[in-house]
Amino acid sequence: MARPFELIETTRTRPADTLSEIEDGRLIPDEGPHALIESPVLPITVEDTGLSAKFLGYMVLKVIHVLSLETSPDISAHLKLHQSVIDKVLTGLKQQSLLEILGSVSANVPILRYGLTGAGREAAIVATKQCEYIGPAPVTLASYQSQVAKQSISKERVTAQALAGSLAHLVIPKQLIRRLGPAVNSARALLLYGPSGNGKTSISEAISRAFTQHIYIPYCIEVDGQIIKIFDPTVHSPVAGNPELVGESGETVNLFKRKDDPRWVKCRRPRLAVGGELTLDMLDLDFDPISKFYEAPAQVKATGGVFIIDDFGRQLVQPKDLLNRWIVPLEKRVDYLTVHTGMKFEMPFDQLVIFSTNIPPNELMDAAQLRRVKYKLRIDPPQFSEYAKIFRRVCEEHALDTPEGILSYLLNDFYPKTGSGCAAFHPIFIVEHAMATCRFEGMRPCLTLDLVKDALANLYIHDQDGELGFQTPAGV
Repeated sequence: MARPFELIETTRTRPADTLSEIEDGRLIPDEGPHALIESPVLPITVEDTGLSAKFLGYMVLKVIHVLSLETSPDISAHLKLHQSVIDKVLTGLKQQSLLEILGSVSANVPILRYGLTGAGREAAIVATKQCEYIGPAPVTLASYQSQVAKQSISKERVTAQALAGSLAHLVIPKQLIRRLGPAVNSARALLLYGPSGNGKTSISEAISRAFTQHIYIPYCIEVDGQIIKIFDPTVHSPVAGNPELVGESGETVNLFKRKDDPRWVKCRRPRLAVGGELTLDMLDLDFDPISKFYEAPAQVKATGGVFIIDDFGRQLVQPKDLLNRWIVPLEKRVDYLTVHTGMKFEMPFDQLVIFSTNIPPNELMDAAQLRRVKYKLRIDPPQFSEYAKIFRRVCEEHALDTPEGILSYLLNDFYPKTGSGCAAFHPIFIVEHAMATCRFEGMRPCLTLDLVKDALANLYIHDQDGELGFQTPAGV
């Protein structure tokens, strides 16, 4: 007869305590704050921007035409370029009879106002038809490649403390953190596999929080005269310290006083997750035939951060096709993209790629593809002691008491008798269903054996032969 599981009170483990267990009592001290990544320097001449005077001239004409901006400070603030660059461009456009001076802003403000001439208006219309982008000026491909190299995710050391802290809200075996550490620090491809509902997605998302450095993301880059947007507010999270271009009272800030390049946004390392919606097309440049500029693909937006391929093997694209597309990027850390002009160019492939799947890896990849995924970790269901800790923690987070009789029923009666095996997602599933029933019946939120049994009735199904089968919510 199986020995009943003994319920032992446990408390939430603090990151430092977890670390002391991991290191057998030896706390490895953090090396202190990570070195700050140097911001790109604001170019003060047209030549310093790396962009041609003609390209910049077209951008200025479009801004004047579409946004009705008239002064050098306003155009400078909008394009995020040093005012000396804009002054130079405005002078060139005036010499080409594309601009005319409309006078000063006011008698007391000796700032010139510029307007389009007839020829300038025609040139602006042509430029707008060629590309409707009128945002911050792009940076060059070379400067982007250089900055990505400086702030590569592989250069940030993730300490044991940081990793334990990012995973502290999860109940996972100590040895798993030991194995995750080298994978995270190498920033090489990582495969998390195992039965559904045991935290693969949660672990993947938590890993990104272990990285603390801030990096710089450009609004867009220029390649062969084409604009590719990279900064995406749904992916990139700006941090405090990004200098504003407009003062509190609304006046334009003089860019002569700046040293950093405002075409770059200081951000946390990004975390981007894709699931079953992923297709091969999403890994190539997305050209808008109306606006005539490109949106960067998912892996480019994830540059410098963590790129999660969730539910790997359930995408519309075959897993082997996806991995074949990434053979070179995963091995050489570079990718190759092509603009419609035919120019093929190299882009950094600098991110920690995490594949998460409940499909056996041998069914997804051949030997050569498995070799390119440097780290592989199986995430197993929790032991009963871990399950009890998860259950108590979920109850605590929902301000519920944890009746010991309920845990005893689950661990000594329900799971052994059904033979279904527990999973890490079961506690939150049970608690949420119980609370939903309480709300429906107008009861104070609580856990009773009857409520737990009602929740369990939603957890599993019976097939035509009466066999028990568990439902696993997606994304767990």
